[in-house]
Amino acid sequence: MKVSDLLKTKVVISELNSTRKNDALNELLDLFRDDPRVLDLEKVRTAVMDREQIMSTGVGKGFAIPHGKTSAVTEIIGAFGKSAKSIDYDSLDGKPVNLIFLLVGKDTLVSSHIKLLSRISRLMNKDDFRDRLTNANSPEEIINLFVEEERHFGDV
Repeated sequence: MKVSDLLKTKVVISELNSTRKNDALNELLDLFRDDPRVLDLEKVRTAVMDREQIMSTGVGKGFAIPHGKTSAVTEIIGAFGKSAKSIDYDSLDGKPVNLIFLLVGKDTLVSSHIKLLSRISRLMNKDDFRDRLTNANSPEEIINLFVEEERHFGDV
């Protein structure tokens, strides 16, 4: 599985409305309302928010990768959002966030979840890739950037 396999236009926001961490997380989580892969959206929300309480997933360089594992999904799901506005995220580097990749794993697929987190981190550590995402104007363009960048990687 590739990161880009998780992304469809309905789970990509090219301009988040939120400027605070919890609001941005809820904006992304709400994309999964009525998604048949989500058995209980509130349990998914709790898993992500509980993980965030342990330590901020704002990893630096304007990027956050909120995540959680739960039995409330039938498979690994993901969403992506970006914002021209700064999102106050309590990041590890103390700086705001503009790019957020949400990953929710099925609690029985831990290995794939960890591999996807690692791949997302490797992708997002590339300055030029983050710049291209920041300048993208549509969900389709964002997805195409992930597809293009992942051509250099094998499947997870």
